[in-house]
Amino acid sequence: MQLPSPIHEVSYRGFNFFLKRDDLIDPFISGNKWRKLKYILQQAKQKNSTHLVTFGGAYSNHLLATAAAAAKYQFKATAFVRGETVNNEMLLLCKLFGMQLRFVSRAAYKEKKLLFDQHYANTNAYFIDEGGASEEAVLGCSEIISELEQPFGHIFCAAGTGTTAAGLLRGINQMNLSTQLHVVPVLKQGDFIRDEIAGYEQNLACLKLHCDYHFGGYAKTNPQLIRFIKDFTTHTGILLDPIYTGKMCYALVNLAEQGTFTSGQNILAIHTGGLFGILGKKADFDHI
Repeated sequence: MQLPSPIHEVSYRGFNFFLKRDDLIDPFISGNKWRKLKYILQQAKQKNSTHLVTFGGAYSNHLLATAAAAAKYQFKATAFVRGETVNNEMLLLCKLFGMQLRFVSRAAYKEKKLLFDQHYANTNAYFIDEGGASEEAVLGCSEIISELEQPFGHIFCAAGTGTTAAGLLRGINQMNLSTQLHVVPVLKQGDFIRDEIAGYEQNLACLKLHCDYHFGGYAKTNPQLIRFIKDFTTHTGILLDPIYTGKMCYALVNLAEQGTFTSGQNILAIHTGGLFGILGKKADFDHI
């Protein structure tokens, strides 16, 4: 594990900012996935659970991270996978790490706790919600702020469930920082993320949402986003994924070009890993 993760200065289109490279923490348990799982795994150990049961889609980075973490720390792992039975590169890696896959209909998938109870009630299995969303995950993500050795006026992160953002906001609040947290929801109508964050952290004074950078919705892309990712990677040597970090960095650069930030402000973006998500979007890149 590479912790604390390094911070690299990035120059792109004449704009300089810093990038916290959580993608370098671990090849498979990378980025916010490791931070979310850290205390979940500790609690599972404390409860003498030997079996991790979680949920995700067919290209879920969370499933891969959980599979890799289970193998590393000697847990059995099972995942309920949303939708029809498929084979892909992500699920192959999950299986190589020893994870058992159980494909379920989208309707059944909506009742995650019921699924867990139907199959694993009264066993030593440990329930991990989709994406690792939990108080333990928020605690793990809050530690990003304590790793920073210099002040930043603005911090950017992408958001799917809001768990990582809640952790960052908690860290900012606990350290009484004046840092503005910019959250880029990757789903349509991402305003709901505010309520998700408020479920973990009530003081939202430092929070700002940017809901116009979803590019069509969760796991959706368009040629503009794909071209940006390819250009950014070519000019910086830093790979972005099209599900989370690509949208977040696009938002950051776009806001900077609009003159949102004043000269001399230190800006930090969190690279939350998830690079294997590129595999689910191979066709999108083929056409650009």
